[in-house]
Amino acid sequence: MLKYLTLLVCVSMMACNKPKSVDGPEAPPPPPAPPPPVEFADTKYADIGKAGLAALSSGDIDKWMESYADNATYRWNNGDSLIGKPAIAAFWKKRRTEAIESIKFENDLWLPIKVNTPAIPQQFPGNWVLGWYMTTAKYKTGKSMTQWIHTDIHFDSSDKIDAVIQYVDRAPINEAMKK
Repeated sequence: MLKYLTLLVCVSMMACNKPKSVDGPEAPPPPPAPPPPVEFADTKYADIGKAGLAALSSGDIDKWMESYADNATYRWNNGDSLIGKPAIAAFWKKRRTEAIESIKFENDLWLPIKVNTPAIPQQFPGNWVLGWYMTTAKYKTGKSMTQWIHTDIHFDSSDKIDAVIQYVDRAPINEAMKK
């Protein structure tokens, strides 16, 4: 009986030992996989976009501009652009006081993403929020315009907006601004 017990203990101890590789020492674990080209980002970027629309709607351009970096650019799909926080603030203050009587944003949808590997060199890596929303603006001319607008917002390493690209149809805006 003692022989069988000794044999059982020996076999169980051998079963617990990790077998050694015949080819030498164990290989190190593989390196971690690289991050995907694009992934979801923190929802705080969507919150910044929503807060910006609320400030713009209320006419509080100074509040809206708090989230912008000094070197920010604001571009439209037609090629026009504003360079620098002062230029962006001046444009929108004038627009809100002289041209737009009221503006509202509805049915907004926000997608915060982090671009790890840009598809083309002209794209910025880092955190973006993509926003889509129905915009209705009433102009001082008494006319109004409603359209879907898409806006891409990029954030610098301090979570300040340093680039905006807005896709908008200028035709209904130009028509609504005619007296």
